[in-house]
Amino acid sequence: MRKEALVPGFIALLYLGCLLAPSFLMVTPAGAGAAAEGKIVIAEGVDVSNLDPQKASSSVDLNYCTTIFDGLLRRTEGGGFSLSLAESYRAVDPTTWEFKLRQGVFFHNGDPLTASDVAFSYNRTRNENNPLKAFSRGLKAVIAVDPYTVHIITERPDPNLPKRMALAAYIVPERYIREKGVDHFVQHPVGTGRYKFVKRIVGESIELEANDRYWGKEPATVRTLVFKAVADAQKRVEALIKGEVQIAANIAPYMVSNLQKHPELDVISGPSGRIVFIAFNLLKPAGSPITDRRVRQAISHAIDREALIENVLLGSGRILATPLVPSVFGYDPSIPTYPYDPAKARKLLAEAGYPEGFEIVLATPSGRYIRDRQVADAVAGMLGKVGIRTRVKVYEWGAYLKALEGHQTEPLYLLGWGNPIHDADWVLTPLLSSGAHNSNYSNPELDRLLEAARFEMDQEKRKAIYHQALLLIHDDVPGVYLYEQVERYGINRNVLNFPPPAETELKSWDTLKLKDR
Repeated sequence: MRKEALVPGFIALLYLGCLLAPSFLMVTPAGAGAAAEGKIVIAEGVDVSNLDPQKASSSVDLNYCTTIFDGLLRRTEGGGFSLSLAESYRAVDPTTWEFKLRQGVFFHNGDPLTASDVAFSYNRTRNENNPLKAFSRGLKAVIAVDPYTVHIITERPDPNLPKRMALAAYIVPERYIREKGVDHFVQHPVGTGRYKFVKRIVGESIELEANDRYWGKEPATVRTLVFKAVADAQKRVEALIKGEVQIAANIAPYMVSNLQKHPELDVISGPSGRIVFIAFNLLKPAGSPITDRRVRQAISHAIDREALIENVLLGSGRILATPLVPSVFGYDPSIPTYPYDPAKARKLLAEAGYPEGFEIVLATPSGRYIRDRQVADAVAGMLGKVGIRTRVKVYEWGAYLKALEGHQTEPLYLLGWGNPIHDADWVLTPLLSSGAHNSNYSNPELDRLLEAARFEMDQEKRKAIYHQALLLIHDDVPGVYLYEQVERYGINRNVLNFPPPAETELKSWDTLKLKDR
């Protein structure tokens, strides 16, 4: 029996007050395999922001992390998860999860993996100011019971804990970090994954090498993996055509037809699960026009989503009404989209005391999302037509992340957000709960709803709570939700095992193979 299929059943039993009987899986020995060969270069629009997995702040960061680091569980396509560094897990009681670790696993520096490393890693995530701290809310304690047993104790029964752990709960080496220091670790990261760190040129590239001591039965077959930052979409495509890179992310729509004619290249496309939206920095000093809900509603009515998708993205988007896409638990099709209505926008502005409009700044990254700067320019033009005179400020991605993390962005800012666990909690909690790392919004009633939904065991009741939360979000407009991005990758046909783009932007780059292998 697959252990991951057993846990949802246990959640139901917990609700009935029953206890799941223990069931442990056997340790899978590492596979021998032939020596890894070849090289794959992946060109993305931005650089990895931080080599420390507890500081990951974007899907680009998480894609890098998954190649070097492992968690107790690992995310699978479609929002599922499988065993990784844990050989088994079970619920000891409604608030205690027990994980048994694989034995014979070593970090890249030779240190053996122990339960102490797991407790250290989880407590590090809980105690430090990091982008994913919101997802450790509700963890009461993480305890190393013995060298290969960990107990994770929650304040209340937590049905989504395994899903959250499978995405970004990476394990790092305690002894190495304590002896060398965090600064050294950030420059020379060490994990247990299929690849180990070789070198980094900040702003340009990260080079990784296959881990010959990988614990799993499917080690890397490609010797060298390189993440290359190429902000310009045209240059990414040119590098792909020349064979300088084997995978190019965020292919601009107008480039697709030419690439499809190339005999050695393919274009892979599909919905990414990533929402793109205009957020409001409502933590700025009082007096800004956007503190009035009517102004935020006016801005939503002033933006023509259909025109953005058709004319700017050339079809690379699907209109959204809320922060949730259809593949996500909690999605509610009954919530309507704000219709494009410039007349209503002007009326709302007048009611709010701005009949002549006002001036404001819209921030955007360049190269992070498909045609992000062009989308921002188009939105500014639409707002200008209702009297909101908007200046676009363009950021380099690293500087943009610093502004976001310090809550110092402009009043309006364009952002994207993925949802690899396919649950409303992964979007609504970090983006809209009070005090969350990525939130510039505070609403006590929404906080109450999100907290209740996170710990509700009955899934139908969870849906009902999220319905209330989405109605509140729709009315109060903490953001203008534009579209779900349709992702396009250009790949060399020599690359095998490319992860499907559907439903999530996160990729398991560590499982790539080469045809000539």
